[in-house]
Amino acid sequence: MSITTTGAVYGCLGIGALLAAALPRLLSRLPVSVPIVFLAAGVALYLLPLPLPRVDPVADGPWVRHLAELCVITSLMGAGLAINRPFGWRSWAATWRLLGLAMPLTIGATALAAWWLLDWPPSAALLVAAALAPTDPVLASEVRVGEPSAAEYDEDEVRFALTSEAGLNDGLAFPFVLAAVALAAAGDVWSADWLVHWAWSDVLVRVVVGVAVGAGIGVLLGQVLFQSRARSLRLAEHGEGFVALAATFLSYGVTEALHGYGFLAVFATACALRRSERSHGYHKVMHGFVEQIERLLMALLLFGVGAFVATGGLASLTWRGAAIGVLLHLLIRPVTGWLAQLRGPGAPKERAATAFFGIRGIGSLFYLAYACGEGDFGPYEREMWAVVVFTVLISVVLHGIAATPVTSYLDRLSGDDRRPA
Repeated sequence: MSITTTGAVYGCLGIGALLAAALPRLLSRLPVSVPIVFLAAGVALYLLPLPLPRVDPVADGPWVRHLAELCVITSLMGAGLAINRPFGWRSWAATWRLLGLAMPLTIGATALAAWWLLDWPPSAALLVAAALAPTDPVLASEVRVGEPSAAEYDEDEVRFALTSEAGLNDGLAFPFVLAAVALAAAGDVWSADWLVHWAWSDVLVRVVVGVAVGAGIGVLLGQVLFQSRARSLRLAEHGEGFVALAATFLSYGVTEALHGYGFLAVFATACALRRSERSHGYHKVMHGFVEQIERLLMALLLFGVGAFVATGGLASLTWRGAAIGVLLHLLIRPVTGWLAQLRGPGAPKERAATAFFGIRGIGSLFYLAYACGEGDFGPYEREMWAVVVFTVLISVVLHGIAATPVTSYLDRLSGDDRRPA
């Protein structure tokens, strides 16, 4: 009796769900991350003679785009709910430095490297650079803040900086992706016409709409969930965790309908919700629910990445394309991240760790799938996918192995600093 495709798929889904629940605890003390396991599982299973469906993000761009989109917005809600530190210019100084300096410098350096090494047109080079710019909130679980707590400043500087950066730069990388699409549509010609429209509409207006609508929805939901006069609407008293998912979809959907950046809106909604009754235990309930959904989606997507690799997805990768991923992780992000934090908060070793953990992942897959669906990058699509997937592979392995020992070392240092002399 042969195994059917349906049976194989459901069997893999069941095993994957069980692993998603068990692996975080099994691997908590080991220098191996959950993403590494699912990536390896995807490669291994697709090397076996099983009737599994072929995974091809170039041919199946829409479902990759929407699945990655769902994973990212769920993760953004979880990240915003987990941050305990009050929002402010000084208290979030590391975040503003990483967003305002490290991200644009990373995009510029990566685009120049792609243009020089691969001889791509400026639009393709800019697209890959923008897709690889944001620190990923999904794969950064080992180096991001934990669950919500009543203490306002219990996060160390590394975890806070990476979590807040990941929460905001997924949305702030979007204008650069749209710039690449506009540049491709203009035949790779820089002109004032589309640049002015891009600066006004795609940068200023859409960012403002995203933040304003997201924060407004978060405030309104906070009033309803925690302070409504009707007890049946004070859902915080009933412990319904999936309300966090409702808040995610509502914020993202309304903002996208108003042509704002939904990624920014979801994180703003989560932060505004977090300010409502900050010490209430309901935040932990919502965070726990979205974290479980995020883990399942992450497992599915990384399994798909592994399947793509196992079936020849990196066939278009040249040594020059591979060099882009290596340069980004070992030179570009560490240097730009370090420069952005000069004289910033945190000890030198903390700033070095923050600069090193520029994790690339699900957000990069979304941006590339989105841009390839909106613009014309046909001759370069397969090579771009190979470069981006290879870069994500490096991040999963490099940062997955380094996360536990590095954060444990920093935790020991901070513990020593707190001990009396």
